[in-house]
Amino acid sequence: MIQKVENFVIVGRTSDGKTFRPSDWADRLCGIMSAFGSDNRNRMTYSPHVRPACNLRGDKTVLVDARIHDIEPLAYNFLKNFAKDNDLQIETLPDDHFG
Repeated sequence: MIQKVENFVIVGRTSDGKTFRPSDWADRLCGIMSAFGSDNRNRMTYSPHVRPACNLRGDKTVLVDARIHDIEPLAYNFLKNFAKDNDLQIETLPDDHFG
């Protein structure tokens, strides 16, 4: 089966509408994909391909740029599976969302 690689957002709501916990899940998930010291300043920086955000309803979200698949397909699959395993809503983003 061929997987379609696309930009997506993981929404912090389960398929039945419940808020996902813990409340800092988006920061934790993005922290897993972050780099430490890559800017020679010894600080953590989020990946440009995986960023925490929120939607207009106030739900915590994680924006995922499909280009992460080109860099590390396992990371892309991990993020997709995280959403699936936790019954979180996924919304597709347009191809030009990340520029």
